[in-house]
Amino acid sequence: MATAHPLTATTDNTSHANPGRPTRANAEAEAKSSPFRHLGPNWYAPVMGTAIVATAGAGLPFDVPGLRTFCTTIWALALAMLIALLAARAVHWTHHGDQARAHLLDPSMAPFYGCLSMALLAVGGGALVVGRDWIGTPAAVTLDVVLFSTGTLIGLAAAVAVPYLMVVRHRVDPSQATPVWLLPLVAPMVSAALGPLLVPHLPAGQPRETLLLACFAMFGLSLLATLVMLPMIFARLVTGGPLPLALTPTLFLVLGPLGQSTTAVDKFAVAAPGAVPAPYDRGFAILPVLYGVPVMGFALLWLALAAALVLRARRRGMVFGMTWWAFTFPVGTCVTGAEGLARHTGLVVYDGLAVALYALLLAAWAVAAVHTARGLVSGRLLAAPRRALAAPAPTTARTT
Repeated sequence: MATAHPLTATTDNTSHANPGRPTRANAEAEAKSSPFRHLGPNWYAPVMGTAIVATAGAGLPFDVPGLRTFCTTIWALALAMLIALLAARAVHWTHHGDQARAHLLDPSMAPFYGCLSMALLAVGGGALVVGRDWIGTPAAVTLDVVLFSTGTLIGLAAAVAVPYLMVVRHRVDPSQATPVWLLPLVAPMVSAALGPLLVPHLPAGQPRETLLLACFAMFGLSLLATLVMLPMIFARLVTGGPLPLALTPTLFLVLGPLGQSTTAVDKFAVAAPGAVPAPYDRGFAILPVLYGVPVMGFALLWLALAAALVLRARRRGMVFGMTWWAFTFPVGTCVTGAEGLARHTGLVVYDGLAVALYALLLAAWAVAAVHTARGLVSGRLLAAPRRALAAPAPTTARTT
């Protein structure tokens, strides 16, 4: 008997003659008696995926009646989800500290601590983009300052702490490389993309320049770390074959640093005039095209590859798991990246790309949200990870 990867815990209801193996009924009963025990940091992914629906929709190149109200409503939902999840995670740490520490020492779960940072940042950025319509600009700025500052500090800590744990405690090997490893490294890129929204609200002079260049530094930090990690992930795919079914959706996580970095250079170009002196402001102005165009090209290549592998996994029995939220936030960053390219190039093709990707984002968000709601009501998604047989056996997988 071997413990299953926590992200590929089986939900197959086939019974085996082993009294030590927990049944689905036992796991769900445990979740109902203590619904917070197995609430991992991966649950921040729905907050991120919901927030990006709002911010990406607000930048679309057309004005549809009710679209702005829809985006603001979705942002409010993301804010409510974040508050509820922060409270639930506080209970988790208070009453189930052993499990929380186990998550940190689990190489498959620890990278998800980057999601906490990105959830805070996504909701904070959304406050300035659409939330100000309902709560007013002063309140939106205050909320974003708090969430951006907290999210950035947590993201920088995760970018150091998780790789440190991987080196000294996790004992991983190249065959275990998955796109999940990118999560703590992408968090500073989200700060880089959303920080420039606060630049106009700071006093002119050094405060503005400091924030913008700090965001540029986090852009470089995250980009170079991603360039180190991504070859390991691609090599694992080429030499080791497709990922397990439940982990296949995580291939979409690679789109995160690509789309978010393209979005970041767009925001730098917008915020630079009046924040940094010439000629550096003009240097920022050319980055969206010189950097964004080739990176978006690679993002589309990866999107096609990841989609093909997901379709293959679906045909082989891939069922819903929390990894399906990987179809949302990374795609949303590509939407915002395409919107930025459309503004800087004036090309209609990027407008069309943004609309097409946003349609994909909406569909993915709707499917993930419905399945997550069902899993919460049934208690299935809060159940303890199942144990899998050491010998190969036909199973269905899910992410808890």
